Amino acid sequence: MQTLTSFRSLVGFAAAGSAFVLAGAFVFQAFGYAPCHLCLLQRWPHLAAAIIGILILTFRLPGWTALLGMLAALTTSVIGFYHSGVERKIFEGPTDCTSSAVDTTVSAADLLKQINEAPLVRCDEIPWDIFGITMANLNAVGSLVLAGIWLWAFLKSRRA
Repeated sequence: MQTLTSFRSLVGFAAAGSAFVLAGAFVFQAFGYAPCHLCLLQRWPHLAAAIIGILILTFRLPGWTALLGMLAALTTSVIGFYHSGVERKIFEGPTDCTSSAVDTTVSAADLLKQINEAPLVRCDEIPWDIFGITMANLNAVGSLVLAGIWLWAFLKSRRA
């Protein structure tokens, strides 16, 4: 009999959690909140974690494969914490999606070219928050929780 804390259940919860985060991101995008470069980067590890979970459940892969799901969740969590810091201006983000000081030595034509090539959505602006908590903050912490569930699944498989 399978319990809520069995290896398979924990893998299912973790994979479903990543799928839920991805679905949420697409819902926000459908409501007009276009993702920035860092937002898009945070989606790929969630996709990987969901696929890893499906593969584990479908093919009954060994317990150590849950560590791959944990690695994916930790990756998106790290990107989320980095993105949170960029949003709060704690540190600089990627130059292709953040603002920077104006270089007065650049010609007007080069400046116009930079403006035209700049992405529409900047990584250092907060498009949505609730009580000061942004989507990047939610992803950072939520993904850390998912990594913990993946780790729990791995540890559970070791005891079985």
